[in-house]
Amino acid sequence: MNKWSELFIGLVLIVGSIIVAWYSQNWGTWNFWIAAGEFFKGGIFWFIMVIGAIFVLLGISSLKG
Repeated sequence: MNKWSELFIGLVLIVGSIIVAWYSQNWGTWNFWIAAGEFFKGGIFWFIMVIGAIFVLLGISSLKG
């Protein structure tokens, strides 16, 4: 597969998933929009937790030296 077909397929998948999520808002329990929002909020939470852990480890490392 060449780089242009990979780029095109990737864009089609991204746009297609956004369209499916948008239209799924009226599908009741199959609402992908809410699931994507929850996943995003979880990602932000874990990102902040990891940054905090890195700062704690850096602080402990500085205390030893």
